[in-house]
Amino acid sequence: MRNYVTVSHIALATCCMLGMSDDASAQQPGPVLVPVSATVAPDPLADPAPATDPQDGNEIIVTGTRATGITAAESAAPIKVLGEEALSHVGQPNLNQVLTQLVPSFVAQAFGGDTANLTLSARLRGLSPNHTLVLVNGKRRHGTSNLAVLGGPFQGAATADLDLISPSSIKRIEVLEDGAAAQYGSDAIAGVINVILKDDAEGGDGYITAGKNYDVGGDTLAGTLHLATRVGETGYFNVTAFHRFHDFTQVGGLDRRVTDINGNLLTATSNPSLSAIQRQLFPLMDNFPYVNKINGDAQSSLTNLQYNTAFDFGSAEVYSFGTYSKRIASGRQNVRVPTRVSRTVAGVTTYFDPEGDSPVNGFTPREKIREDDMAFTGGVRGTVSGFQYDLSSTFGQDKAQIFTVDSANASLYADTGFTPTSFYNGVFKSTEFTVNADVRREIEAGFATPITVAFGGEYRRNVYEIGSGDPGSIYKEGGQAYPGFRPSDAGVNSRTGKSLYLDLATNPVEALKLDIAGRYEHYSDFGSRFIYKATGRYDFSDAFALRGTISTGFRAPTLAESYYSATNVSPTAAFVQLPANSAAAKLIGFQNLKPEKSTNYSLGTVIRPLPDLTITLDAYQVKIRDRILGTGSIFGSGGAVNFAVVRQAIIANGNVLDPTVSQTGINIFTNGADTRTRGVDLVVSYTSDFGDAGKAVWTISGNYNETKLRRLIAAPATLTNPATGQVIPLFNLGAQSNIETASPRVKLINSVLYSIDKFSATLRGTIYGKSSAQLSPDGGTFYKQTIGTAFIGDIELNYDITPNLGIAIGANNVFNKTPPTIPLVPGTTNQTLVNGGNVLDAPLTFSPYGINGGYYYARLNVSF
Repeated sequence: MRNYVTVSHIALATCCMLGMSDDASAQQPGPVLVPVSATVAPDPLADPAPATDPQDGNEIIVTGTRATGITAAESAAPIKVLGEEALSHVGQPNLNQVLTQLVPSFVAQAFGGDTANLTLSARLRGLSPNHTLVLVNGKRRHGTSNLAVLGGPFQGAATADLDLISPSSIKRIEVLEDGAAAQYGSDAIAGVINVILKDDAEGGDGYITAGKNYDVGGDTLAGTLHLATRVGETGYFNVTAFHRFHDFTQVGGLDRRVTDINGNLLTATSNPSLSAIQRQLFPLMDNFPYVNKINGDAQSSLTNLQYNTAFDFGSAEVYSFGTYSKRIASGRQNVRVPTRVSRTVAGVTTYFDPEGDSPVNGFTPREKIREDDMAFTGGVRGTVSGFQYDLSSTFGQDKAQIFTVDSANASLYADTGFTPTSFYNGVFKSTEFTVNADVRREIEAGFATPITVAFGGEYRRNVYEIGSGDPGSIYKEGGQAYPGFRPSDAGVNSRTGKSLYLDLATNPVEALKLDIAGRYEHYSDFGSRFIYKATGRYDFSDAFALRGTISTGFRAPTLAESYYSATNVSPTAAFVQLPANSAAAKLIGFQNLKPEKSTNYSLGTVIRPLPDLTITLDAYQVKIRDRILGTGSIFGSGGAVNFAVVRQAIIANGNVLDPTVSQTGINIFTNGADTRTRGVDLVVSYTSDFGDAGKAVWTISGNYNETKLRRLIAAPATLTNPATGQVIPLFNLGAQSNIETASPRVKLINSVLYSIDKFSATLRGTIYGKSSAQLSPDGGTFYKQTIGTAFIGDIELNYDITPNLGIAIGANNVFNKTPPTIPLVPGTTNQTLVNGGNVLDAPLTFSPYGINGGYYYARLNVSF
């Protein structure tokens, strides 16, 4: 077990701005940039320090060996600090899952449509994933290239992929739950997640783990190894290798196009559209009647390599850290029934058989990704004439090649009698290059503490690229499930951003902390912004303090939101994601995306009525103007209201749609709304020492969060309903519910970590409040679907066989709680689902606690 690591007055709100933050505490030894409110972490080359007494009123436990996650009670802004021991007591080897089980305001995505299911995202405080900035060792982490396109609470996500950072490489995580764009630049509206990598000078640790979901598959096998060594007398080098395999899960039931709710083949009476040949072929499909496996986790294989190193030359310290990740994943799509791909010549009809035998079985196409992700940071820091400096450069790139496999091109087969079964759809590539210069100096002014003056600048260049697919993937409508990117979709777009900042932090009197920051940014594609932040805290006594913040911020639209172009298909529909910054979008009347603007307020209190008891309560409000949202479906055909201009825009954008589908249209990102988010964060932490009977750390942490749409923009005049003379709503009830109700307003985590001698147990219970979404089979009539309040229990039991070898068994969601299934349209006689899907008994995928039920695992831990 590791010792406690403590940080005094940890507050990213008082860090030395972008690029510095609390990076210093992660990179000792040597002269470093350290916020005035932070204590430098122990020298990793020195002997280990003894565990810090959590009863010390001037120290804060960085949730390490015996804790599960608390707010850093002495900070001037709300922040949760998670130590490596806390991270290790979550069974699923996935950083998104770790954080969602430890941080109440953090919710991980359960299921994504199309390629979004291959790179799941997460969000903080009910806002967009793009509103949370991810840092590694205080440096900005690049975003994924795989944009989450389809509608839902996580639509538009293109932020950093936390799954590409191994939990075993992390020393601690600091989650700042406060607007911080004035310190870190664009994106830090909901908060900041700062991942601090291990900086040990010797030793190592690792584990192997295996687990699976209760009855839906999802077999998981993972292993990791972290090694550390000295570099000379004043340096260290850490390297971590991680590999994880996760198999498919299947949580859906019968395909409503094929069978009734009892699994019986539909008859000519129950579905008159079925032909005699269809009724003959359907029973011959693989796994009949459970033929459709679209609902569930993707299968994935992920390998991560990470390093963190530094060397102190005396006058300056050189440091570097980086990651490389390789992910290969595939997700099942809707099954194509045996008659979906056919060819008729001289009156004789033949059906495509991907397996090359008879009878024809239909096929289940899969969307596949081959992803290479890398990041590299190098820098130097030191002190010159009393000025502490940190100069660094970061390069990050995410490249995702997209394929459709086990598939067919229906038009190509009909026209030529041949079709490939695998297609290369094209490539996404997102690149970010950042240069930071940060300077800090303390100036005596007769206050209780010196004034910390921090200033610096940043240059950042972003590039987003879409590469087109192979000829078979773009012939007419392309391969089933996911057409390739056409040359008209492809392109390279870039922008640059430059910024300057100034930060002043001090204690005018002993009990009062103040921090004021201002930042000026200029972007090459939309101009300039000035933002600010003011933070204060007053300690009335050791037992009571008040703290508060007011700040402005902004988020630059990602290049993916601005330029992504592709066609999304199902067996019955084809919709084009129209690029927001395109001529085709302007044909309808949409304009280029502009930045979102935000104003944040927070007011909180810190109470310590007893030496072992800490209570923090923080209320907040976040107003976002010109928020970027994905519109609902705008129909060109097959909808309640259809528009010729939509069909014209699709043609102008160069897209060719499947001629056999019944619904076509577009979706687009636009600055569509103003929103207001209000909430409260509560953390109660108490330590019980039972002497020879052991020790327990109790934590209650909760979040109440409510987002309201305050203004919705009107659709362009070209989208006027001829029947009513009114423009259609751009954001239908479904899109509105994704913002306001699809995430639970309440999430409460209760946990206890009990330890005695060689044994420890973690018990955690999470209560998720109800959530709801409006679903529609046709974009016209909507049906409210609710996921009720749920209790999710987790348990882990640990036993140290030797000081260097331990075993753990546990379960996440031990009672196998699953969300409700999608119902039929009330009064339906033809098995129409309220979301227009094909699978009966499929779960509501906006579930905040996942769709797979319980996950049960064992783990073998080693250290040396």
